[in-house]
Amino acid sequence: MATAYLLSSPSSFKSIPKTHYSTSLLPLKNPSFLSFTTTPTTPNPSKRLILCKSKKNDENIDAPDRLISAICYFYPLFDGIQYGKYVINQFTPLQLIIQPLIPAIKVFQSFPLNGVLVFFTLYFVVVRNQNFSRYVRFNTMQAIVLDILLIFPDLLERSFNPKDGIGLDLMMSLDSTVFLFLLVSLIYGSYSCALGQVPRLPIVAEAAERQVL
Repeated sequence: MATAYLLSSPSSFKSIPKTHYSTSLLPLKNPSFLSFTTTPTTPNPSKRLILCKSKKNDENIDAPDRLISAICYFYPLFDGIQYGKYVINQFTPLQLIIQPLIPAIKVFQSFPLNGVLVFFTLYFVVVRNQNFSRYVRFNTMQAIVLDILLIFPDLLERSFNPKDGIGLDLMMSLDSTVFLFLLVSLIYGSYSCALGQVPRLPIVAEAAERQVL
């Protein structure tokens, strides 16, 4: 599991009336004198409509950005799948949800350092890379922060590790809660990214914003 590495850290244009200059000969004896008159014109409404429309299109999220952002939310779930060992066995619907992910989870856990490698890859290749949009970097950082938070239940489990009694019941409840939070974060984050929306996970979003410039 990845460890916390670096968890710290319009202008508007006024419409200026255009002027149209036209020349006309004055009825004077000397025809060489010219009179310049100015005729104010109003801004073209169609041009203003096009400008607003293009600004709205700039805010749309591209399909590749949505896909990359949605995939990142699988990382914390894969890294914390062991917390679902109790609740998955008790509820069949959860088994149906996790079943399609088992091949990918096995590949992820096939090498002990995969979690660390994915952590550094996402952080330095995506989050710190200005070539990616802020939308992608923010969602990637949310997934990283969510994975970092798994340190706390892991420390509790290693420190106490009860075998039976109320201690075991509390540990099972904690593990199940952590897993369900990871699963809900995956569903909410990926679904929001698929729609081009910005998912904001509780606790995680503010920490992610501080890292994304």
